Amino acid sequence: GATVNLPLPPQSYYRHGWQSWSLTTWHAPDFRLPTLKPTILHPLQTDPLYARHPAPNGSWLGAVEFEDGAILLLESHVAYHNTQLHGWFEAGSGEWFVSYGNESTVFARYASLLGERLGSAPGKPNPRVWCSWYSLYTGISETLLGRIFDSLEDLPFDVLQVDDGWQVSIGDWEPNEKFPSGMEALAAKIRASGRTPGLWLAPLIVVRSSSTFREHRNWLLRDPDGKLVSAGFNWGEPLYALDTTHPEVLDWLRALMQQVRAWGFDYLKLDFLYAGALPGKHHIDMPRETAYRQGLQAMRQAMGAEAYFLACGAPIFPSLGVCDALRAGPDVAGEWENHRDAVLLYNPTTPGVRNAIRTTLGRLWLGPLVAIDPDVSYFCSQYNGLTAEQKRLLQDLALVCNFKATSDLPGWLTQEERKELRLFLESQPGIERLGRYQFRIDERRVDFGPATTLPPFPSGFDLLGSACMGWLANQGWALKLLDWLGKRVVQKRLKNL
Repeated sequence: GATVNLPLPPQSYYRHGWQSWSLTTWHAPDFRLPTLKPTILHPLQTDPLYARHPAPNGSWLGAVEFEDGAILLLESHVAYHNTQLHGWFEAGSGEWFVSYGNESTVFARYASLLGERLGSAPGKPNPRVWCSWYSLYTGISETLLGRIFDSLEDLPFDVLQVDDGWQVSIGDWEPNEKFPSGMEALAAKIRASGRTPGLWLAPLIVVRSSSTFREHRNWLLRDPDGKLVSAGFNWGEPLYALDTTHPEVLDWLRALMQQVRAWGFDYLKLDFLYAGALPGKHHIDMPRETAYRQGLQAMRQAMGAEAYFLACGAPIFPSLGVCDALRAGPDVAGEWENHRDAVLLYNPTTPGVRNAIRTTLGRLWLGPLVAIDPDVSYFCSQYNGLTAEQKRLLQDLALVCNFKATSDLPGWLTQEERKELRLFLESQPGIERLGRYQFRIDERRVDFGPATTLPPFPSGFDLLGSACMGWLANQGWALKLLDWLGKRVVQKRLKNL
């Protein structure tokens, strides 16, 4: 390890999260982020190896800011304690990078060195994407999507991306009964509209109900005692991770990517990729992030360099040089911030616009290496709790990132909202960074700073609510109930289409 003694107490600390959804922000150096609740979700929200670390710490790098505005950056897993930065490498040794100076200069130099070491995206134009998820969730079907694709008419989207809900199960990547004509026919319909077909998959996780889980238990990552490693909980089921060092898993992943490309999908959103880098005992012994990158490279090679590859829920540094775009923050949602998640559970990784803006801004320095995906923007007011100002801030973040996407259905948009969407998709504004959170977009000055603050710790009655909610959210039955209630809401929404 390495210890850097700081000459003066810093005024802020830069915490960098492990994967796409993990908190990344500047905060007070003495700020102690509570252990995220619920703990059952640690594998899919933070690095489970350090989820209970007592000091402020972050993955890949850490930095401190001094009173004069200069920063000091240290590469490795970095914790701050008693005016010291402590860095260590999880496996073996590595090169140490320490830099001091102006924030933008230091991060630019570090990004350049990372590019030399890991590579960078080839600089393909970022497509303008319509995605099914935030309007339809898993309620998609061949018939419904066909109607929606037609209703998009001449809106200038480059990609129509089919999200979760088309597959038999998580781990069984074949079309379910809602897609009787098959995925090749769906891709052909998209291409007939002059757009690129896009598809969502989560290839590194499986659920217990999948045939892959039942038939290939030897493919799953285990701990040193031989027990299956948890990859979290979602879709009303526990999640498990594939071991990307197993030759049969690599062959299966390659075949899956080739199949998806053969169906005609050229834009691939691969999600929940963190599973490939979870701690465990691998079939072939190697550091966990090396195992992950090996699996990612196998999929990249199989899908072909011409495919556009968006990595989501992905460990940040091991994904660089392999994917074209990287989801840089938590999912958005049709609300600014959820009191249950933000205060009672004190969890800044959960879906919400404020969480997405905060962490995405903290990762903009990665822009020279990979396209920064801030997730979708909202324009419609139907089924949406965001104010006009909040929607505009999210749209402005997309302009800053030059990555434009939405899930809004044309039938939900008013005439004015449809006009705003078109202007957004067609706009190419000049972007100038004025400060850490301040930008000039053409002639407008935009300050994202107020959106980056963290909520107050629970107090008073919220303390009791926090304890109760933390226990409840850790129960599998409660998460199943939440999943069921969410599906009920979507079903009611779909009846009006």
